[in-house]
Amino acid sequence: MNELKVGESVYIKSYKHNGSLHRTWSKALVIDVTDEYLVVVTDRSLILESDGRNWITKEPAICFFYFNRWFNIISMARKNGVYFYCNLASPSLIDEEGIKNIDYDLDIKIHPDYSYTILDEHEYAMHSKTMNYSKEIMDIIENEMQELIKMIENKEKPFNFNLIEKYLMKYFKMTINSQ
Repeated sequence: MNELKVGESVYIKSYKHNGSLHRTWSKALVIDVTDEYLVVVTDRSLILESDGRNWITKEPAICFFYFNRWFNIISMARKNGVYFYCNLASPSLIDEEGIKNIDYDLDIKIHPDYSYTILDEHEYAMHSKTMNYSKEIMDIIENEMQELIKMIENKEKPFNFNLIEKYLMKYFKMTINSQ
């Protein structure tokens, strides 16, 4: 694994199980690196979708890419509170091209009151057949989904508004100091 350092810019690539490119982020700023995860901020980053659509992120998003967990977590601070979006995905790896993982369809959207919705179950069911997800991968995804739900319900890190605020303040200081 290539080492990234705080302050570096990195590209993000998400694939599907069959190797096709799912989504890319044109830029992310590294704001923390631990043994467990990498924290980056995407802000006005160009997102390219596999179907050709593209869009630009509207607000800074604090993103947690885990090295040994089968999910990644994106937090977005909005006027009415902090929202989280969790992607069930392979552990992230870093190479000379950037951060990479495999998206396994299932997502969880968490609202500021910690209520949550599981998304894309139909897509997961379809892709598990068409892309031949192994029983082992499906078991991992199910177990990681349950662990993620426990983390949400217990408001464990990173589902902590103070932590998100701390990272946002660090990001704003970094961007002000670089101008």
